[in-house]
Amino acid sequence: MNKTIGILAHVDAGKTTFSEQILYHTKSIRHRGRVDHKDTFLDNHEIERKRGITVFAEQGMFSFRNSHYYLIDTPGHVDFSPEMERAIQVMDYAVIIMSAVEGIEGHTETVWEILRKHQIPTFFFINKIDRVGADENAVIKDIRLNLTGNVYNLTDSFSDGEMSEDLIEFIAERNEALFEHYMDKGYDKELWLHAMVEMIKENHFFPCMCGSALQDIGIDSFLEKLDLLTNSYYINEESFSGRVYKIRHDSNGTRVTFIKALSGTLKVREAIKYGDADNVISEKVTQIRVYSGNKYQTVDFVEAGQLFAVTGLSMAVVGDGLGTLQEKVNYEMIPTLKSKVILEPGVNIKEAIKTFNILGAEDPSLNVHWDERLQEIHIHVMGVIQLEVLEQLVFDRFQLKVAFDKPEILYKETIETTVNGFGHFEPLGHYAEVHLKLEPAERNSGITFENACHADDLSFGNQNLIQHHLFEREHHGLLTGSPLTDVKITLLTGRAHNKHTSGGDFREATFRALRQGLEKAKNIVLEPVYQFKIKVDIEQMGRVISDIQTAHGTYDSPRTEGDKAILTGIVPVATFMDYGAEFAALTHGKGMLNLVFSGYKRCHNEEEVIERIGYDKNADSKYTSSSIFCAKGQGYTVRWDEAELKMHAL
Repeated sequence: MNKTIGILAHVDAGKTTFSEQILYHTKSIRHRGRVDHKDTFLDNHEIERKRGITVFAEQGMFSFRNSHYYLIDTPGHVDFSPEMERAIQVMDYAVIIMSAVEGIEGHTETVWEILRKHQIPTFFFINKIDRVGADENAVIKDIRLNLTGNVYNLTDSFSDGEMSEDLIEFIAERNEALFEHYMDKGYDKELWLHAMVEMIKENHFFPCMCGSALQDIGIDSFLEKLDLLTNSYYINEESFSGRVYKIRHDSNGTRVTFIKALSGTLKVREAIKYGDADNVISEKVTQIRVYSGNKYQTVDFVEAGQLFAVTGLSMAVVGDGLGTLQEKVNYEMIPTLKSKVILEPGVNIKEAIKTFNILGAEDPSLNVHWDERLQEIHIHVMGVIQLEVLEQLVFDRFQLKVAFDKPEILYKETIETTVNGFGHFEPLGHYAEVHLKLEPAERNSGITFENACHADDLSFGNQNLIQHHLFEREHHGLLTGSPLTDVKITLLTGRAHNKHTSGGDFREATFRALRQGLEKAKNIVLEPVYQFKIKVDIEQMGRVISDIQTAHGTYDSPRTEGDKAILTGIVPVATFMDYGAEFAALTHGKGMLNLVFSGYKRCHNEEEVIERIGYDKNADSKYTSSSIFCAKGQGYTVRWDEAELKMHAL
């Protein structure tokens, strides 16, 4: 039986040490490494060992009893949470590591929410029970209050399949059939064990165990319970399907695609299909690798439930479904900052672009962008620690010296009014006209499309071409040049010419129609916001509320738990992204601050942002709102505010 187990935690909770112990106890590694000794098996990158934190999601393998396990150690620092989320999608079960001293920390709740989104069955391991100030009972109480009431400490109440009376009743209370059986016939060991396994699988029950990874306390017991309470069902007889969860490039520059097989089998030289319905790609697998740490073995075939890597896929991206699985994964851990790459004198710009495109394939959240107009490389990031790591990574891997500008907020733009946009492109020998309706859409819905064009006006092929052009690139607004979002675009009608319409004409007409519509609409700037949860001593609540108000945030009615106050609400990223240090000083490191990206809202200081960015829509020569018409054998340009009167389809 193949099982994939993910290890997740807030930074410094002991996640990597716990993973080392699991691998050592199952004889997968001969030596137990320590983070402080810089010799752990899974934190094998030099950057990770220097910093003492996990940056990359790495996997190890071990066998225990009748199951084969893939263990994924994920980053715990918030700057690398997109890497953690990408790994979550292929986990059968997750283990959240928590410190018995610190308990639930800010990033712990973020991890929990992502696991709930993907419905990954979860175990808790309360670590560091040997430390001064450890209180596992307080941590379990905190879990019940803030994460789930369906948690139970199995450390001393479940052994060799035998359950304490309290655990028997706890399970029966959450399963109607078991409760009736308990009342009528009493306890049945096999029935209860089967029910517990299914309840864990269905996310109705969350086991908890306690110990110390560093002191090797509770590791064997955890392994036994994990093996007994988990199972996986994968079918080899079906056609192959899988999910891409990681892209890497090996020391030779070969692109390596990491996959979780969800059904069927895959052999070397076999072709894999992927992509969407409009662009199906089929490529042969040239090699299959099974990785443990940074080492791998080549194999001839793999089966459902396995984690493996292949060479030969040149265009697959993280989140892609393969084979019979077409659905892509949408990620929630989205960067809210952008930074410009600063190249040292003498660095070849083409070489730098190539380097960052490689990094962008490995980490799609970087959203690497070459700004042709400014001749600059821009990337999206989670925070300054990520930039520091990237700077070192680029030098270590590619021997390029780069630096980064101070991160800036990633703004977006949308509209508040409904308008029609018109675009016409008719230089000599070309012809295309497009009419679009632009409407404000629900916040954080992105760009959506509807087709209201009649086939008598425009062929289906050209209608599909217009839709394709609308989504082939990121469009930007007029106020700051920031990405356009939350707009519903409807194709009203269009015109083509049997003789003169050629490739690219509808792209030009479509972009001009969109831009002309934006010229007529009321445009607004949006800024990213955090959803926050803050837990402090009651006497500190007033100060925190004042800080939230100063930061232009809003908060819900405070609630109390004993001598603690809990505040939740929304606050701009721009005003709160550096609040962590101030908060730690205020609470002497004992408060809890959890910040989760929560989409975009109307910018609180729109005029200031517009002035600071200084975008000139008229200087953006590659994105114009004017149309081109033809008269007397010659094309001529018509400004956006005059073009509508000349449209042929009106």
